[in-house]
Amino acid sequence: MLYYLFDYLDKLNFPGAGLFDFISFRAAMALITSLLVSIVFGKKLINMLRGQQIGETVRDLGLAGQVEKTGTPTMGGIIILSAILIPTILFAKLHNVYVITMIIATIWLGLIGFLDDYIKVFKKNKEGLKGRFKIVGQIGVGLIVGCILYFSDAVTVHKRVDSTYKLKQNETFVTHQHVQKNGEHYKWIKTDDMTTTIPFIKGNEFNYNWLMGDYNKSYGWLLFIPIVIFIVIAVSNGANMTDGLDGLATGSSAIIGIALAVFAYVSSNETFADYLNVMYIPMAEELVIFIAAFVGACIGFLWYNSYPAQVFMGDTGSLALGGIIAVFAISVRKELLIPVLCGIFLIENLSVILQVGYFKITKKRFGEGRRIFLMAPLHHHYQKVGIHEAKIVARFWIVGILLAVISIVTLKLR
Repeated sequence: MLYYLFDYLDKLNFPGAGLFDFISFRAAMALITSLLVSIVFGKKLINMLRGQQIGETVRDLGLAGQVEKTGTPTMGGIIILSAILIPTILFAKLHNVYVITMIIATIWLGLIGFLDDYIKVFKKNKEGLKGRFKIVGQIGVGLIVGCILYFSDAVTVHKRVDSTYKLKQNETFVTHQHVQKNGEHYKWIKTDDMTTTIPFIKGNEFNYNWLMGDYNKSYGWLLFIPIVIFIVIAVSNGANMTDGLDGLATGSSAIIGIALAVFAYVSSNETFADYLNVMYIPMAEELVIFIAAFVGACIGFLWYNSYPAQVFMGDTGSLALGGIIAVFAISVRKELLIPVLCGIFLIENLSVILQVGYFKITKKRFGEGRRIFLMAPLHHHYQKVGIHEAKIVARFWIVGILLAVISIVTLKLR
């Protein structure tokens, strides 16, 4: 909203209004605003939740400090969602297809998580929203996102090719300044194919339509949309699994968000895209505004969620955080990098799958279920070992930073 106001003022030669043309300025303002919303609004919401006695009921599983957390306000994900949406609405171009997609995903997944928390807190049903209804909701958002990114004419990429390249039916040449490099001539093409990035591979581009034996976008959606749905469900549930210790999911998401901000900025900047020889994604620069608000919201929420937590995000926050990361990565064509970038979420998910699967197999075979970990998800295993909660979170963050750096390095290392 403010972008449109200052764009109008800039046409009237209002001093300083031109600052809103710069992505870096609007991203910085979005980050600052999200921090302020998290801290100021967060305090008021926590007090309101305490007044309404909306607290978490924690089962005693024999973990250190667990019982003391009973009564801690939950549904704090409302703070995160507000701190993401308010700066985005204020500073981003709201007609941008990528911004619209991210807003839809944020609100949709936030509502699913809110409904789950509402049933747990107000209906006193510890199970919350039935798993199948969560899955249906996640499938719904994956379907919408997949259709927008695949069928929208506004979603295109520009790729650099050599001078001998022959155009396909849905491709056109476009004019860019950087057409000669190291004595060789290159051309840029504009395509609406759903091409993505394969990490660590030279010439690391993969076209979903290729697997369907079609380059005219007739059948590629049959593969692309199910993949989008799977990624949204996997990452969203992974973030939900990770939300078990104070600050763990929030801090991990902030680290991932910073890496995604780098990808969005590089991919949306013609000069950097040309230098790194990656796909140039027009209009994706507005995603930098969104992810800046996302990172600010996560860091701001840590003000109250770091050990010892004054509020829990609940499913309202965790389902939305994972879904946002998934949709954002797909939008900047980095979804195949998710196993590395979101390695913390992946290992937490896998630890539960392995634990449950191994228990069922051994129970059927030996008549007694056995376990791989002392407790799943993995962070609870380390608690059982006797490591302090704050130290577990810090070490997970360190691993998350390492994975984020490795992910960013893939821009050049291939």
